Amino acid sequence: MAKITLVDDDENIVTSVSLALESHGHTVKAYYDGAAGLAALENDPPDVAILDVKMPRMDGMEVLRRLRRTSEVPVIILTSKDEEIDEILGFNLGADDYMHKPFSQRLLIERVKAVLRRAGRGEPDDPASPAAAADVNARALKRGKLTLDPARHESLWDGKPVKLTVTEFLLLQSLAQRPGFVKSRDNLMDAAYDDQVYVDDRTIDSHIKRMRKKFREVDPEFDAIETLYGVGYRYRES
Repeated sequence: MAKITLVDDDENIVTSVSLALESHGHTVKAYYDGAAGLAALENDPPDVAILDVKMPRMDGMEVLRRLRRTSEVPVIILTSKDEEIDEILGFNLGADDYMHKPFSQRLLIERVKAVLRRAGRGEPDDPASPAAAADVNARALKRGKLTLDPARHESLWDGKPVKLTVTEFLLLQSLAQRPGFVKSRDNLMDAAYDDQVYVDDRTIDSHIKRMRKKFREVDPEFDAIETLYGVGYRYRES
């Protein structure tokens, strides 16, 4: 069903998680250190990457940071660290989801399914998959200088490509569908995350901050995403 790259230095976790994922039809390639994992992710991109944070040679955050230079493959971060700053850092670097060890393998399977659905790789008969969504979510969307093409996962600003993660793309699509209308953080969570995935307000803020930075790299004057403090965000069509 999906190609998954798992990078974790704990052999027990690699074995148990690989067996769980393969029992659901996925193909898993496992690596035990960050450097080997990064090389594999760059040479043979999977549908989903699962990265541990604490690993030899290169930690998961550094793997994610380097990966995001060239790839927007969906990434789920695993960590035994129960510190909020690690979660925020992961989302700032472009992670799509986050799980703390110890975790339920069943929950991890559901998180993988959710990420695949959001990336447009869900099962065809899955009512939550983009393939079964309303046409409005599938058509190319143009708002001023912005063009979003969900079918190609393509984002352009004034004709210049802007690489967005799956989560960033869904957030921007939700905002741009109704320019001028305010979307609360809860609205944006519903648009970008599966019902079984909980994130807090700061996660949405981290994604918006990262998205703005990407657009300002191609247009320093980019200001289409407005913050209404205490309320939410809205897209301003110039």
